[in-house]
Amino acid sequence: MAEKEHFYRYAFNTTSMIGVVLAVVATGAMIFFFLLEAFIGLNSPYLGIFIYFIFPAMLITGLILVPIGAALKRRRMRLAGAEGIPKFPVLDLNDSSKRNAFIFFVLSTFIFIIIVSVASYKGFHFTESPTFCGLICHKVMEPEYTAWKNSPHARVACVECHIGPGAEWYVKAKISGLRQIYRTAAEVYEVPIKTPVEHLRPSRDICEHCHWPEKFYSARQKVFYHYALDEKNSSRDTILLINIGGTPKTPHAKGIHWHIGNDVTYYARDRQRLDMAYIMVKGKDGKVTEYFNTENPPGPEELAKAKSRLMDCTDCHNRPTHIYRSPGREMDEAFVSGHVDVTLPYIKKVAVETLSKPYNNAAEARQAIDGEIRKFYQEKYPQIARDKEEAITAAIKEVQLIYGRNFFPQMKVTWSTYPDHIGHFYSPGCFRCHDGKYKTKEGKSISKDCNLCHTVLSQKQENIPKGKRVTDYVHPVDIGDDLKKMNCSDCHLPGS
Repeated sequence: MAEKEHFYRYAFNTTSMIGVVLAVVATGAMIFFFLLEAFIGLNSPYLGIFIYFIFPAMLITGLILVPIGAALKRRRMRLAGAEGIPKFPVLDLNDSSKRNAFIFFVLSTFIFIIIVSVASYKGFHFTESPTFCGLICHKVMEPEYTAWKNSPHARVACVECHIGPGAEWYVKAKISGLRQIYRTAAEVYEVPIKTPVEHLRPSRDICEHCHWPEKFYSARQKVFYHYALDEKNSSRDTILLINIGGTPKTPHAKGIHWHIGNDVTYYARDRQRLDMAYIMVKGKDGKVTEYFNTENPPGPEELAKAKSRLMDCTDCHNRPTHIYRSPGREMDEAFVSGHVDVTLPYIKKVAVETLSKPYNNAAEARQAIDGEIRKFYQEKYPQIARDKEEAITAAIKEVQLIYGRNFFPQMKVTWSTYPDHIGHFYSPGCFRCHDGKYKTKEGKSISKDCNLCHTVLSQKQENIPKGKRVTDYVHPVDIGDDLKKMNCSDCHLPGS
């Protein structure tokens, strides 16, 4: 009589045993770390890689190896002439052993499907998290992740701005992400990363989900705090009424946001979108007005080949989240917030000069900042060094934090690597177009009237002697070459 066929006859083989071990180990590890994450709060981006990707892959691989190994052994036994092995397996539920094996297979499959489904669901959300985006590729993304954490959008996940809703852009982002993972693993990425990043989703599909143009205020008051580089760190505050404005659909159609309520198309010669060659404005009535760069006018052939861009939020708000601030601006804010004692003589000047020096790494920078600031007060103000030791220590810690937020030697990133186009102090900003050199063929120019965007309500500039410009009292580190080419400081003369 032929021996009955039992699955257990084939299960004991090297391939299946390896599969069982992989599946059991992966399942146990996933459950163990799930519990640690749920009850202890253990959280690590690299642990997430194991929980949501490596362990599930091990589990699925193990489950696949078990039947493969059994099938291969069954085939070998059949070819060797073993009795009781038909060409195809027979499922007879009247046979108690086969019935028990079938029930075990169904239950274990159901359990494993639940485990893999939970891991896949949580893995999906893990890949959408700022932790995954910012910490997995630590060296590459450290500058952007650090800047994000200190930005107004620190509670907004990366994907909400970089991908947005919908399946189309999600798929595009994941395909792009695979290329980025490869470049990071192979270390073939750019240093520093070049901006603006191309092929991003239009910002009007993203930004306006939260920032509703029809509900913009007509204007808002803002105080700009500045402190001089003198012994007293003298304040020179400016209060502006900023004409925010809105779209033509609102009562506040004038002002800065007029640009997004109208079709403004431009052609820039450079990647950074600083050198404008051609600007076109389409009015509400459909009339088109073209402005040309009069200093370096584009020729017909250049315009024919030009790739024009429809202006959107990111043309001005190009650093809405990944914001880097100059040493001078950081110190101004540190004074206002009380993190640095403004009565420490020359503290801003010393801090800015110390931060402006090149360092090989953050550890070297922290050590140099501590040593140079202490040395300055010990040599120049020994009494203050003794009486205000705590204030000096607090200032040093704040300056070290400023360095950590704005300088990343490994990626060759400093606060000035990615200029912010809002305003016109640290980059040309508004003056990329509003500088008087863009005119129509009839001679009409784009206005450069300051009051279109803001009105000066008051200025406190007691520390600036009459006849001097504000820029005469700003540290060179805080003024880029672009500002030096402009005379915007002429508008801010004392008494003007």
